[in-house]
Amino acid sequence: MILHPLPPVVEQPLKILMVTSEAVPYAKTGGLADVAGALPGELARLGHQVGLVMPRYGPEAGHGDGFEGFQEWGRLNVPTATGSVPTVIERGLLQGPQRDSAVQVYAVRHDPYFDRKGLYQENGVDYPDNLDRFAFFCRAVMELVPALSRAGWAPDLLHAHDWQTALCAVYRRALYADQTAVRSLRTVLTIHNLGYQGLFPGPAYGKTGLPLDLFTPKGLEFYGSMNVLKGGLIFSDLLTTVSPTYSREIQTPQQGFGLEGVITERQDRLVGVVNGIDVAAWNPATDPHLPARYSASDPAGKRLCKTELQREMDLPVRDVPLIGIVSRLTAQKGLDLVAAILPDLVALDLQLVLLGTGNPSDEAHFTSFQVRYPEKIGLRIGFDEGLAHRIEGGADLFLMPSRYEPCGLSQLYSLRYGTVPVVRWTGGLADTVVPYGPRTINAPRATGFAFEEPTAQALLNSVLLALRVYQDRAEWMSLIEAGMQTDVSWARSARAYEEVYRRALSLAT
Repeated sequence: MILHPLPPVVEQPLKILMVTSEAVPYAKTGGLADVAGALPGELARLGHQVGLVMPRYGPEAGHGDGFEGFQEWGRLNVPTATGSVPTVIERGLLQGPQRDSAVQVYAVRHDPYFDRKGLYQENGVDYPDNLDRFAFFCRAVMELVPALSRAGWAPDLLHAHDWQTALCAVYRRALYADQTAVRSLRTVLTIHNLGYQGLFPGPAYGKTGLPLDLFTPKGLEFYGSMNVLKGGLIFSDLLTTVSPTYSREIQTPQQGFGLEGVITERQDRLVGVVNGIDVAAWNPATDPHLPARYSASDPAGKRLCKTELQREMDLPVRDVPLIGIVSRLTAQKGLDLVAAILPDLVALDLQLVLLGTGNPSDEAHFTSFQVRYPEKIGLRIGFDEGLAHRIEGGADLFLMPSRYEPCGLSQLYSLRYGTVPVVRWTGGLADTVVPYGPRTINAPRATGFAFEEPTAQALLNSVLLALRVYQDRAEWMSLIEAGMQTDVSWARSARAYEEVYRRALSLAT
């Protein structure tokens, strides 16, 4: 008998509905928007069919009117605790570097909720009706799923992000489980930052329209309040975070923000997937923000980038180590540690450039040092996308001393731009930077420097080590080359999410 080989198993393309409260190029407050704007296109390149759903913000809250050119796709009557709300769904193709991906974007339009100056707040104060706004948005998404199915596209998975979309998973189980189009739908929830949970007063629970028996310690109740993210953690089929190390850290009291018990109970459904970056927008060989282009094979242009950055930041053009920082000026980002070692740094033969904004007292502290040491410190309070690129391109080192960092993007930009990162060993920083020293003896080549204790002395020691290695040009170039050869693209991350989705589909309800 002749045995013929079995044909290879061909994985079927997936139909994925990505649900987010923000995405570039339409609206952004943080890294979530970068993920939601880039991941769908990369998944589409893998052969999957992807739709993206988000609120239809007005031009003041978004990046101008990024929704210009969207057309009405359909109308839904969205149930809410106070009655049905007629809602328009607009549709367009995902714009930006993923134009060729054919990702359909569905924008939920309800101007009383989303045509505002901000996404979640104004002047630092949260909108008082945020629960109403995002409960409505999640109900609209769950009404959209059967509408899409009737139109010939039935999603296999719903991928929600952060607390603003976490109620989708709760509604799916509690209110829509019997609907044919929803019955086989699987839900994945990504936690981008556990510090933001969607906490609201207990009496506001009725605004969700959920059964009262879910407002218990085993459900959405949280020490008398309502915790929206907690509901998503409990009711989603799979959970992800934006780095493997962060997935472990949020199971501890130090970084669990009161939800460590809930997460630990579901640790068998928790996966860490490191973010990627847009390698088309962040590419030193083509970056239009840089005064010169360079690459790993031809790094000469980086020297000119450094010279021009010194001029732009009103620093003397000198051949000394140039340290860069682009960050919010907050304790979470470890900028208090940087402030504490400023006297030590200005005593050394180096320069520091900083771009950021944050607490007024922190801004004043850094400003006072810049005024006293203008030949050592270049400072810009605020944010400037072009300058952020030029700091990555022109600096020799990049500091990220975060107390916690779910993933982080700036260290990935630094690796891509040949700017050696100095990071605290936490979260995504620990997962993406290979530290110089004993840890790398039997590991891939070092790409940066790391310290463990969140103290000023530990940060200073790490900077001093980096400065010593900087004097050895061959060793320093080895760090730069290893960093620039690191795969920081979304393609890598998209393949990891593909595995997550297939695992979710294999689970029993």
